[in-house]
Amino acid sequence: MTHTASLPAYADYLERFSTDTVIEGLDTHKDGKLNAFEACCARHLEQGRGETLALVHEDTHQQVHTLTYRELDAESARLAGWLRDQGLKEGDRIACMLPRSKALLVAVVATWRIGAVYQPLFTAFGPDAVEYRLSRADTQLVITDHANRHKFDGIERCPPVLAVGGPTDEHSADLYWQTALAHAPMSDAPPRLDPQAPFLQMFTSGTVGKPKGVAVPLKAMAAFALYMELAVDLKREDRFWNMADPGWAYGLYYAIAGPLLLGATTHFCEAGFSAEGALAFMKRHDITNFAAAPTAYRLMKASSLFDDAHQSLNLRAASSAGEPLNTEVVNWVEKALGCAVMDHYGQTETGMTCNCHHGLDHPKHVGGMGVPLPGYRLAILDAEYNELPPGEPGVLAVDIDHSPVHFFQGYTWQEKNPFVNGYYLTGDVVIKNEDGSFQFAGRDDDIITTAGYRVGPTDVENSVMTHPGVAESAAVGKPDEIRGEIIKSFVVLREGFEPTEALAEEIRTLVRERLSTHAFPREIEFVDELPKTPSGKIQRFKLRAQASATFDNPGKGL
Repeated sequence: MTHTASLPAYADYLERFSTDTVIEGLDTHKDGKLNAFEACCARHLEQGRGETLALVHEDTHQQVHTLTYRELDAESARLAGWLRDQGLKEGDRIACMLPRSKALLVAVVATWRIGAVYQPLFTAFGPDAVEYRLSRADTQLVITDHANRHKFDGIERCPPVLAVGGPTDEHSADLYWQTALAHAPMSDAPPRLDPQAPFLQMFTSGTVGKPKGVAVPLKAMAAFALYMELAVDLKREDRFWNMADPGWAYGLYYAIAGPLLLGATTHFCEAGFSAEGALAFMKRHDITNFAAAPTAYRLMKASSLFDDAHQSLNLRAASSAGEPLNTEVVNWVEKALGCAVMDHYGQTETGMTCNCHHGLDHPKHVGGMGVPLPGYRLAILDAEYNELPPGEPGVLAVDIDHSPVHFFQGYTWQEKNPFVNGYYLTGDVVIKNEDGSFQFAGRDDDIITTAGYRVGPTDVENSVMTHPGVAESAAVGKPDEIRGEIIKSFVVLREGFEPTEALAEEIRTLVRERLSTHAFPREIEFVDELPKTPSGKIQRFKLRAQASATFDNPGKGL
């Protein structure tokens, strides 16, 4: 891919870049403190942009609902007043499990308005995933709707529930959403907080044990804004649609916080994904700037519906995150959608750190990660944590002392120490090119990336093990043309159980219901034993190789 001469040069931008300038732009008080509501909403009203649309939401019946920044301010003030009356305060975790909707956006912004910490819950999570996150975070309130309410049944210490749609006979103790929205507005000023204070409570999957907590501090807003401005090239006049679910980091960071920080308009499509639906949505809303996981692009391509879409669409920029795009898809996007698609790399812990920036001119290689987001210095380390020269693969790391935009402070409950000698270790194996760009070489952990979601194998394995017929289990990623990877479980059965398709389906259903609808094993192979080290650790690399071998020779497994 070639350079675009009209764009600012990356090297020139770095020379004049100042993190302080970015943060000052988000802080109208100039007091060295921050509030996410003020940065994402109030300051746009102060700039006379209250009538700008913050949100365009299309529900499952294609009914369109909108919120201007002024309306978002008013509705979040009333909900914030109600939250305060419930005794909720700065630092409290408020969890939300709602579809992409106006209510979701109001809940997020109202949480920030009182200085509390917003905790996303993916609507596909099952009770096990929900209970762990609520318990670990000591969550003080849950906001959900009737469709998702049952996922909180049976939780030992479930927080109070604010129900969109109100209480039901089954859940008569729930609190009324409409009553909360009719409350007197919060009258005092939003609390000004230290930039290191959290405003998001995330969880990230790991290879060992339960998901790890990531408390995102307010200073991260600078990195979010930079990503939207430089990598996504979001303009205020854009009609932006990030397809990612805000129950996950990429959707929450860059379909909600990022667009609001820039005072732009974000779009929510509540309907589930289909290629036909995506094309119709883009046309109805004249989307100009689009972001999605590689799986979405592959499904769009496979449908053939988009082959001549450039004739009816008005896209000028497309972005992709979650895993590398291949050359075939990149070329197809440019031809079919009529715009360039750029690969971006990041993590829940760090946000997006390495990107093929739409808004800056630099070497952009197909399948490459791009160059560091301004404010980050990235390095490649060997096994002794020495920096490697270009061309040699090693672990990608953030040089913390020379990365003023870096915000990750460590896992919330110290579940793991990812810092060594002043570096944050991402765990991904990467190569730095001679031209300063980066590209994937692999990974040194067992994380499974399926349809853009990162899944820890331990969660899947533990859920599989709850079936009475399972003695042992191991989960790995298997290559898949559409999803990138699917989850494959190798299962050792207890005595008295026979390996059948019916049993495999029982296990799949169990995991889907208990854990998540995206994190269940689509393929199950029954085996006599699992490969292990002398100390008893499962050798997943051998199982990954076995699963990859069956990618070209399907038929093995159920």
